[in-house]
Amino acid sequence: MTDLLQPINFAAGLTLNRRCILLGMSAASMLGAASMSGVAWGMPSSTLVSQTYSTLRHTTYYIECGPADGPLLIFLHGWPSIGLIWHAHMDAFAADGWHCVAPDLRGYGGSSAPAANDAYTTEQVVADMAELHDHLGGKPAIWVGHDWGSVVAGALAAHEPKRSRGVVLTSVAYFPDANALPTLVPLVDRTIYPADQYPDGQWDYYRYYNTHFEAAVADLDADLAATLASVYRPGSPAAIGKVSPTAVITRNGGRFGAAHRAPPTQADPALWPPVDFNVLVQAFKAHGFRPPCAWYLNDDANITYARKAPNGGRLSQPVLFVNGDWDQICSITGNRMGDPMRAACANLTVTSLPAGHWVPMERKSEHIQAIRTWLQSKKL
Repeated sequence: MTDLLQPINFAAGLTLNRRCILLGMSAASMLGAASMSGVAWGMPSSTLVSQTYSTLRHTTYYIECGPADGPLLIFLHGWPSIGLIWHAHMDAFAADGWHCVAPDLRGYGGSSAPAANDAYTTEQVVADMAELHDHLGGKPAIWVGHDWGSVVAGALAAHEPKRSRGVVLTSVAYFPDANALPTLVPLVDRTIYPADQYPDGQWDYYRYYNTHFEAAVADLDADLAATLASVYRPGSPAAIGKVSPTAVITRNGGRFGAAHRAPPTQADPALWPPVDFNVLVQAFKAHGFRPPCAWYLNDDANITYARKAPNGGRLSQPVLFVNGDWDQICSITGNRMGDPMRAACANLTVTSLPAGHWVPMERKSEHIQAIRTWLQSKKL
C-alpha cells in the first residue's frame, strides 16, 4: 500500500548548554578538547543535552531533548554530518511531547571512529543503534533518517523490526538488497546518463571512493570548513534532467578537480545556523573525512548483511519517504530509484518537497510538518 501526502517556520533559540556554562567553556573550545573516546562536548542550544553511552565495542555520543517519558523519536544523520543537523526537528518535536535523540553515528563527531575501513559496515552501525536503543529503554521508536541515516534506519527496521513503530526515510530510498553500487547502478536513468559516457551515472562519486580513496579523503580534508560549506548547498529546479556534478568526479580527477581542495566558500546560514555550523566544523576536526567516507567501501559486506534480513528485507512498519524534487542524485521522481522500496514496504507513504538533497535543512518547517502529518495519519 502506498499513500501520498501533500506537504508545510521554525527557528530555534541558541545558547550554550548547561555543561558549557558550568565548565566556563565556549562550544568551540569544548569541541576542540573532545577526545576520540566520545567525551560530551559543547552544544549550542537551550534545550539540547549532551550524552554519551559506551559499551565494550563502541561509544555513541548523542544529544537529546524533550520529556524523558515521552514516546521515543530517534534521528539519524547522513554524510557528512552530526546529530546536530536535526536541531530544528528536535526542538519542534520535543515541544510536541516526544523524547528526541540524535546520535553522532560511527566515525562522526563525539562517537567512536575505528581506524579500519571495514568497521563501517551497515551491520556494525545497526548494532551501535540497537545498543543505544536498549540504553534508552528499548521501547519501539520512530526512527527518522536522512542520507546514510536512512540506510541505517531501513536496515534496522528490517533486521530488528521490534525496535521500530515506524520509519521516516529522507532523500535516500530503502533498498532491501542494500544501498550499494550493484544495487544502484542498474537503476540509473540512462536518458540522462548514457552508459557509454556515464557507466555509473550519478554514482560516479561513490565509485571514486572505491578506486581513489586516499585521494578523495585528502581533497576533502584539505580545508574542512570550505569542504563542508561547499557540500551543503541548496537545490535548484534548474538541475532537473541535467547531469549531476557527481557523475564526473573520476574524469575530473576528484571532487574539486586539479585544485584538490574546496574553493573558498561561505556556509549557507539558511541551511546551517552559524553557531551550529561552527560545531560541525569542529566535530570534523576530530576525525576528518576518512571514517565517514569509509562507509562507502563495504558494499559486499552490506549486501551479505541485507540478504540475511527476515522476509527478504520487507518492511511491515509504516514507512514515510520524503523525496527532494531537485535532488540530482537520489530523487525517485521520473526514474526507477524508488521501485525496490515500493515493492518492499507494506505500508508506504511518499511525499515530495521542492528541495535538493538537504531536504531536512532546506525545508525545515515543511519536513517537520510532513512527519507530523504522517505520524497523525498513522496514529503513531
